[in-house]
Amino acid sequence: MSTSLTTGSPWRVILLFSVPLLLGNVVQQLYQFADAIVVGRYLGVGALASVGATGSLFFFLLGFVWGLTTGFAIPTAQAFGAGDHAAVRRSVATGTLLTAIATVLLTVAGALLAEPMLQLLQTPPELMADATVFAQVSFLGSGTMLFFNYLSAIIRAIGDSRTPLVFLTVACALNVGLVILMVGPLEWGVGGAALATVTSQGVSVLLCLEYVRRRVPVLHVRRADWRVARIDLVQHLRIGLPMGFQASIIAIGTLAVQVRLNELGADAVAAYTTASRVDSLAVALLQSLGLAVSMFVAQNFGGGRPDRIRRGVVQATWMALGGAVVLGIVLVAFGSHMVRLFVGEGSDGVVDLAALMLVINGISYSALAVLFVLRGALQGLGHTLIPTVTGIIELFMRVGAAVILGGIVGYVGAVWSNPLAWIGAVVLLAPAYVRAHRELAGMPIATGDHISPATTPIAVVGPVDGSMSVDAVITRPVPLPEFATDSRVRRRLTHLRRRRVERAAKRAD
Repeated sequence: MSTSLTTGSPWRVILLFSVPLLLGNVVQQLYQFADAIVVGRYLGVGALASVGATGSLFFFLLGFVWGLTTGFAIPTAQAFGAGDHAAVRRSVATGTLLTAIATVLLTVAGALLAEPMLQLLQTPPELMADATVFAQVSFLGSGTMLFFNYLSAIIRAIGDSRTPLVFLTVACALNVGLVILMVGPLEWGVGGAALATVTSQGVSVLLCLEYVRRRVPVLHVRRADWRVARIDLVQHLRIGLPMGFQASIIAIGTLAVQVRLNELGADAVAAYTTASRVDSLAVALLQSLGLAVSMFVAQNFGGGRPDRIRRGVVQATWMALGGAVVLGIVLVAFGSHMVRLFVGEGSDGVVDLAALMLVINGISYSALAVLFVLRGALQGLGHTLIPTVTGIIELFMRVGAAVILGGIVGYVGAVWSNPLAWIGAVVLLAPAYVRAHRELAGMPIATGDHISPATTPIAVVGPVDGSMSVDAVITRPVPLPEFATDSRVRRRLTHLRRRRVERAAKRAD
């Protein structure tokens, strides 16, 4: 079901629209949250550190394939928006085939290379055994994660964002029960925690397939549709590969941080893992607001309301800054109490290190708030270069902090990698948006019945590792607004649309 964001008070519209996005983000984080609490409480800090030692590796490999499979749903959305049901079916068949190939490659390579890759990341010897088991089980079951992501994406592509959230919630609740059972009474260790996640997501895949079979005939693939043409493969890969690489660019920074943490020992890994679980829930609020801004900007740009975009982004920035201050105060005041949910008695050193990370991140959330809002606004306007470059800046800032500051001041230096990455990205985003803000001031404004929210943006939320998250907004082709009857106005708008399409094409290449 599509929602119009071109009417009503901008700040209120953005805030209300961000609520379901926030719920989806929070539910997504509860997977890792539940695993960490149960593993830390039942198996101890060492097992928790072992699970944490695999985090950056998953974020790197699964992040790439997540971006890839999510990109496969974009042609589906475009075909559905054009009313071409035959093209929808061909797109689903093509995406399914490519997702299956990606699953086989990731399953085999991940399971075989898990231990060598963990050794390459200098995982502490006392963590290697459990970390390897957790990684191998997770990679062997990675097909459930990839297909749930792909099925959710194609369901969202036809305008249904609620059903994937319902199935994700069911899977999360099931995961909590299974991880308690497998780690507790069955005593399957960290492998049981990984198996619980794989099993719960497998159930969500079955729920998606049954829902499509019963309720979504437009996604029913016929036998002839499986004869995939080369042009369809190229179209899907041209969109999916750049999204996968963008996720990997962000994830490479986590690998550098992980290496430094591994060198500092098991307590540092456990503390960072624990703090990241708490941090990710706080970040979900700011990320959801940024995605809501993207959707708001995209619809109002398509509806010819640059005035609403200018007001909405400013108001959203103030809302995000207010939320950042509140979240920062909560983490600074209660961070250590939150951390103790994950670890038992006798782990005061881990608690102190984790609380220190939450304090450093908490006082820096203002930068992250501005980053999400401004990046979301630029994505909603169709700009792809600047958001991509900010990802590269975040990479260099994280690697630099982990290597240089981590080598000088140890754990504290590694922890500062996130805030420094946020600040570096904002330094580029702020002037880029100010320039776009001024361009919007010169655009004509649609009024009355001529307002047409012709754009249907698709929110994409990817994997999260602490404060490092992947998100994007893809907009379907926007027809020229009806109000543009003056020839000069039409030429100006056509030029702006062409520039946006050219930037998107360069991004895809």
